[in-house]
Amino acid sequence: MTSLKPQELAPLKIGDVTLPNNLILAPMAGVTDLPFRLLCKEQGAGLLCMEMVSAKGILYNNRNTESLLAIKEEERPVSLQLFGSDPKIMSSMAAKIEERPFDLLDINMGCPVPKIVNNHEGSALMKDPVLAGKIIEATVKAIKKPVTVKIRKGFDEDHINAVEMAHVAQESGAAAIAVHGRTREQYYSGKADWEIIRQVKEAVNIPVIGNGDLLTAEDVVAMKEQTGCDGFMIARGAQGNPWIFRQILHKLETGETLPKPTYEEVVDMILRHGKMQIEFKGEYIGIREIRKHAAWYTAGYKGSSKLRVAINQVETYEQLEELLRSYREPVDIR
Repeated sequence: MTSLKPQELAPLKIGDVTLPNNLILAPMAGVTDLPFRLLCKEQGAGLLCMEMVSAKGILYNNRNTESLLAIKEEERPVSLQLFGSDPKIMSSMAAKIEERPFDLLDINMGCPVPKIVNNHEGSALMKDPVLAGKIIEATVKAIKKPVTVKIRKGFDEDHINAVEMAHVAQESGAAAIAVHGRTREQYYSGKADWEIIRQVKEAVNIPVIGNGDLLTAEDVVAMKEQTGCDGFMIARGAQGNPWIFRQILHKLETGETLPKPTYEEVVDMILRHGKMQIEFKGEYIGIREIRKHAAWYTAGYKGSSKLRVAINQVETYEQLEELLRSYREPVDIR
């Protein structure tokens, strides 16, 4: 069985920040909030990326922005991701929040959501390398913390320019670049193109982090062999499975595959996650947010579709616990 050599599991250095390992929780809107990040940290993630934050939201003191900026010391190292299209606003807001306890500042140039793209933000910047360079350069000059950039393969199949964007990022002072092997047009469908990650790795000297279709330890090994990239950014593979970081680290270090969590362990994790969500956001919002996480946690169990329908009806933590405990025995989920 192919496995990574021990030296390839060495800590990853980005600027003056050293990560304990090169497994990274990707920034995901509506997913990588403080409670979920803490759970992934416990399972061994080397870097936690926060939900993307609007630079304009900080500028105009948007009331929802403050909770997105919440960071706990025990989760570090942490990457805070900003999005925007105005170099002056991006750089000045980066400076405004620099005293907060994050370690890296990431610039989002990959979000495919229409309302972001239509504002010339996120992956729309893939169509404007000159503006992208100005944003990166201004932000790098405005703060002392390392600045990284997250991009896609290109905007669409007719405009594949990840290599060009990587050069722009490096020349503008970025300390690392993450590459999602899909175009904006693809969103999250189809197969991620790891060849473009290899091309970016060969084109620049800063660390390159691969992203796309990393669901198992075997995927990490394959991406390393195919691309030579320096780090691995895990997105959907972590949804409902914070254990993925422990599973990958164990596989790479020992060659052994950890068994999947038992249903009892899954229930305990959902309830713990739910309690953390409620403590962080209050019961009304917390219980509604844990519903989507619970759907991810329970996917794949026989009878889980029926369970998910029931989970979507719960209004309190007590109802959630009672429901999940009643499904505890394997016979109940077949």
